[in-house]
Amino acid sequence: MEKVSQGRAPIWPAILFLLWNLLGCAAFVMQSTMDLDALAATDPVQAQIWATMPAWAWAAYLVAVAAGTLGAIALLMRSRLAVLLSLLCVAAVLVQFGYAFLGTDLLALKGPSSAIFPAIIVLLAIAQWIYARWLRRRGALR
Repeated sequence: MEKVSQGRAPIWPAILFLLWNLLGCAAFVMQSTMDLDALAATDPVQAQIWATMPAWAWAAYLVAVAAGTLGAIALLMRSRLAVLLSLLCVAAVLVQFGYAFLGTDLLALKGPSSAIFPAIIVLLAIAQWIYARWLRRRGALR
């Protein structure tokens, strides 16, 4: 990784985090507006989970993608807000997937492999938060 000097930081991680979070925003829009009858024809388990997902879980999903995206933008702008926004994203992702895996039978119905992509999402949210904290400690965020 490039050395942080004189308050400068490598920009490429922030760009990657932004692209990743924009994909999350697109996924939220597609999933929240999806025709559940059409989904039920191909994946009845997922359709049932989304159909019964409480408003607070959808709100956590929205907060996760919005905070992650704004956090990545804050990283690009070298703003200290990146740390708080990235932490908010981690918390919201944990709430969202907490519901999916503890409040439903997803693992029992779809197996342990259904947790792989959510685990990647959690790890990337944590990575963004750690990167933001690292930059703050080195004086690269203002």
